[in-house]
Amino acid sequence: MTVDTKRPGAFRRLFRGETSFDFAGRWRRWFAISGTVIVVGLISLGVQGLNFSIDFKGGTVWSVPSNASVSTVRSAVGAAVPGFGQSTIQILTNSLTHQRTVQVEAAAKVTGNQAEVAAVTDALAKVAHVSPNAVTLSDVGPSWGSIITDKAIEAVIAFLVAVSIYIWLRFEGKMAVAALTALVHDILVTVGIYSLSGFQVSPDTVIAFLTILGYSLYDTIVVFDRVQENTRGLASSNKLTYSDTVNISMNQVLARSLNTSLVAILPILSILVVGAWILGATALEDFGLALVVGLTTGAYSSIFIASPLLALMKEREPRYSEIRRRLGSSPRRKLTPVMAAGTGDLEDTPADAPGGKAPLGEAPLGETGLPAETPYDGRSSPPVGASAGSIPLRAPSRPSGAVPPRPRKKGRKR
Repeated sequence: MTVDTKRPGAFRRLFRGETSFDFAGRWRRWFAISGTVIVVGLISLGVQGLNFSIDFKGGTVWSVPSNASVSTVRSAVGAAVPGFGQSTIQILTNSLTHQRTVQVEAAAKVTGNQAEVAAVTDALAKVAHVSPNAVTLSDVGPSWGSIITDKAIEAVIAFLVAVSIYIWLRFEGKMAVAALTALVHDILVTVGIYSLSGFQVSPDTVIAFLTILGYSLYDTIVVFDRVQENTRGLASSNKLTYSDTVNISMNQVLARSLNTSLVAILPILSILVVGAWILGATALEDFGLALVVGLTTGAYSSIFIASPLLALMKEREPRYSEIRRRLGSSPRRKLTPVMAAGTGDLEDTPADAPGGKAPLGEAPLGETGLPAETPYDGRSSPPVGASAGSIPLRAPSRPSGAVPPRPRKKGRKR
């Protein structure tokens, strides 16, 4: 019989729970990546700010049916009124009738002169080959966007307070701090990406932003629940550091976290690509874009920010710092969730010491550094791995005090 010793692939090991990624031990790498992104985003936010939509800034919107391109419209309005060439120009397409509509947006500070507004209206009418009366003109005030922003800030504050109380009572204070830190990380990264890319921030973006917070905390709560469960089990043996427990827990739920995030992101990508970019439903663009950015950031923070930060804070507690000090001289191994099931047999003796008992089901080491021979008492079949020198040639000894069996009498032959 041939035994297949080929190591399974990465995806198979991932879904079997056989991975041993060191999430807590490489916290410097994860924090450096996030810190760099946040710093660059904050610099961009201070220099160029965010690209707020007209709902926040107020202004005027022109709409006219036309097949003209964006560049043609931009040249026409720029020639009519200097400065209007930098306005936001969009081509909206009706998915049913396939009719195209040109939409021009200008901020309130640019549309204060009514003569300039009329000049832009005449320029759009000439491009579309319609009368000026066919151009739809709408004035938008900044109050609606401000109201939405204020309500969103109030909702975020109430959300953070409620989540902090829940995590504090359900888990512990350090987990609440780690979860909220990951949440702030998601907010800063998302805002930085919007500032760097110049994506427009609309009321739909604010609504999607609130949805992001819930998804981000969902992954973090799943991870922390498994960490707490393993802390009561594996870590209670005092033979694993808290970082080991976090790594085991992360590898246990890694496939679940990735699948949950992927299942959530794929429909949003469908809305963004098919609905907004292919079918022309641009109203979905701001909402879908914010969700994709936020869900990706939330999946990253729950794995690489919240859990390593929790391990760092817990390792400072006297109990876990003492365990780490005691186990510091022993050779460290990468534990998989499957291997961790055998940690109850671990001893304090290092695995590479002569005569020491190797953890996780491996053969103990002999005096020569090789696996020790398995003893054989001669009363059963030789165990697997027993060498010929370990099998005695004498008969098995009778237990002391045992009565020898009475010899059977032979019958007389007739």
